[in-house]
Amino acid sequence: FREQPIFSTRAHVFQIDPNTKKNWVPTSKHAVTVSYFYDSTRNVYRIISLDGSKAIINSTITPNMTFTKTSQKFGQWADSRANTVYGLGFSSEHHLSKFAEKFQEFKEAARIAKEKSHEKMELTSTPSQESAGGDIQSPLTPESINGTDDERAMPEVTQNSEPRAEPTQNALPFTHSSTISKHWEAELATLKGNNAKLTAALLESTANVKQWKQQLAAYQEEAERLHKRVTELECVSSQANAVHTHKTELNQTIQELESTLKKKEE
Repeated sequence: FREQPIFSTRAHVFQIDPNTKKNWVPTSKHAVTVSYFYDSTRNVYRIISLDGSKAIINSTITPNMTFTKTSQKFGQWADSRANTVYGLGFSSEHHLSKFAEKFQEFKEAARIAKEKSHEKMELTSTPSQESAGGDIQSPLTPESINGTDDERAMPEVTQNSEPRAEPTQNALPFTHSSTISKHWEAELATLKGNNAKLTAALLESTANVKQWKQQLAAYQEEAERLHKRVTELECVSSQANAVHTHKTELNQTIQELESTLKKKEE
């Protein structure tokens, strides 16, 4: 019960086609509940959505994630850990804007939590003083927002240093340097992955725009044809009115002639 929902909405869920990296594949047959969850123990924010008992979204928010609005009712973000791009289709622009606002808010909170976690890691990486019983004081660091393998490895470093009565001065700083190096390598790999996914999404959007332009041209051509047909029908209608008027005049003339003939006969 340490993880609780803090914001929920409803949307249609999509994922990028893993084969083409261009087309969207629907993962829900209808609109489902999409929620932000907060883990107060690990200080982690996640986006979770269930379709029945199946988890169709399980994405941990990291500081380097970006939520992009691609239309008035559709938005997407790339998750390098899940190796996919998620897309959400909302019923209105208001729901999309609210979801994007929460995404930015929790992303900023994740960034701050990550910075605090790094500060604690730096504190624990310095040589600690011996306690009264001769044990090394080395508190465990909490898991960071990203939950990378490097950060999860930090508690193991502190545990291994506890049995030693006189640890060397270079042991922990060396471990910390190696951890930071691995961390930045993971960050770089994540950025490269996100860049590739965004490039694929951009190519897909360009293809969609081209298709929409073709459809628009076809609609404009059809509209022009219908406009010409309406003009033709209006001309036929005006001719029919003229014929009707002429017929009425002829009927009146016939009636007048018949009246005149009748008078002459009398």
